[in-house]
Amino acid sequence: MSLSQSEIVQRLVELKNEHHELDEIIDVLIRSGEVDELKIKRLKKRKLRIKDMITLYEDMLIPDIDA
Repeated sequence: MSLSQSEIVQRLVELKNEHHELDEIIDVLIRSGEVDELKIKRLKKRKLRIKDMITLYEDMLIPDIDA
């Protein structure tokens, strides 16, 4: 299945929003004082997976250059 450029851009926006939200959640959890290390590790791992997906979609927007 091939995605159109507008679908890729839409997905990128969604992923970037989710990445930002996770960053805020992690920040709040750390500042709350009641740190659940396992939960924070899981959220950070999820955030990294989202970052990898963002990179993948951004690469899809770069046109192939004939060598």
